[in-house]
Amino acid sequence: MAWTREQMAARAAKELRDGFYVNLGIGIPTLVSNYIPEGVSVQLQSENGMMGMGPFPFEGEEDADLINAGKQTVSELPTTSYFSSADSFAMIRGGHINLSILGAMQVAENGDLANWMIPGKMVKGMGGAMDLVAGVQKVVVVMEHEAKGESKLLHRCNLPLTGANVVDMVITDLGVFTIDKKGKDGMALIELADGVTLDEIKAKTEATFKVALKN
Repeated sequence: MAWTREQMAARAAKELRDGFYVNLGIGIPTLVSNYIPEGVSVQLQSENGMMGMGPFPFEGEEDADLINAGKQTVSELPTTSYFSSADSFAMIRGGHINLSILGAMQVAENGDLANWMIPGKMVKGMGGAMDLVAGVQKVVVVMEHEAKGESKLLHRCNLPLTGANVVDMVITDLGVFTIDKKGKDGMALIELADGVTLDEIKAKTEATFKVALKN
């Protein structure tokens, strides 16, 4: 069986390390905050100028002034701090964010990422993704393996790129891949979702990858 959204988020949470500053994209990545490993302390950063975001509020406890970059209401912690969007992006562009977990429409075997627009469709803007993938220390993509029966892991992206050679890891509902952005080892499959076979993942993946499954 393929992983659920929650299982994908839980797998992504295993990439968190104590003391990390982390940026979570909208969609499945926001669920990662529910699965932070015990004993691990991370600071969640939002592009709109909030550091140390708390969990999503319970119904009736929302504060309309407290939102993340995806315009979702969040809560604050005793250690939460606020600053301008300019300072937030200086933090991102300066390489001070350890990890960005975000969604994607397509990822290429060389680490290219397309996640901000589909030609001909209305978009609100590129958001902070282009800055994030260029500035953070590690980029993890969490996404469904296929869209309308077609693989989202490709030889080359055919949608407008968010960034070239930027993705370090891809977690889909079928498994986990690492990407050597320098091109030496390319894309490697390191983990299968429970019940997913190697033959199934090969049939549903256009990208070329090596099999390096961990025991």
